Amino acid sequence: MPRASSARKSAVPPASAASAAAAPADDGDTDRQFANTLARGLQVLSCFTAADPILTNKDIAARTGLARPTVSRLTYTLTRLGYLRHHPRLGKYGKYELGTAVLSLAHPLLANISVRQIARLPMKELADYAGGWVSLGVRERLNMVYIETARSRATQQVTPDIGQTFPIVVSAMGRAYLAAVPSREREALINQLQVKTPELWRAHAEHVEQGLQDYIEHGFCVGRGDYHPKTHTVAVPLRRASGDVMVFNCAVRVDNLAPGALENDLGPRLAQMVRSIESALDQE
Repeated sequence: MPRASSARKSAVPPASAASAAAAPADDGDTDRQFANTLARGLQVLSCFTAADPILTNKDIAARTGLARPTVSRLTYTLTRLGYLRHHPRLGKYGKYELGTAVLSLAHPLLANISVRQIARLPMKELADYAGGWVSLGVRERLNMVYIETARSRATQQVTPDIGQTFPIVVSAMGRAYLAAVPSREREALINQLQVKTPELWRAHAEHVEQGLQDYIEHGFCVGRGDYHPKTHTVAVPLRRASGDVMVFNCAVRVDNLAPGALENDLGPRLAQMVRSIESALDQE
């Protein structure tokens, strides 16, 4: 396991104009190959969340910054293609929700991520042991998104599920991802976080620094109440031969957590589980 330098230099680089220029753009202002209409359509779809599953054109316009007539054309087209459903009787102009065609896009991706099938049983076993839940996540731009999750019977009221997203900086899972990627990629990603989500970065920068040090010293990252005040988490990255990084986390309600259990029990158990999954993947 890697050890921290005695000097403990900050692992978090400051924002810089050079790394900002190197970061990939999110729009097509300077890229002739970039299809703006397609990007806007996808932007509309990304407005829908578990907390806001039904939206009006006005809601979507407010979230995207697009003009109302543009939003109306996009939602009409997406509805015709099955990616949205229109409810004309809800509100003055009706409301929209995601359509089943969205599922058909996600299925081939999830079906071909073999680690999900290999990890299901050990994830469930650890979730039952911990009395919490274990999830597998990947990076999606500046967020992490769950692609598999397992819960113990004691936490059926908790609903972490496939497709749930949250910002990289607010969770042990996101910080474990940052710790696992190559230093140049980490620097570019941290620069994007600093520039594009400055308030969120300022609120969690110390947690990111601590998470990187935790990984150097222990091989896992710890989160205490990051996105829920009564939930504590440990997270361990998994590196694929392709260079891709996925992250497993184990989350437990504070009421079910013995003192020191994160660092002395669940963290090492999660790391051992991830290493065994890596070995199984190497044998495929």
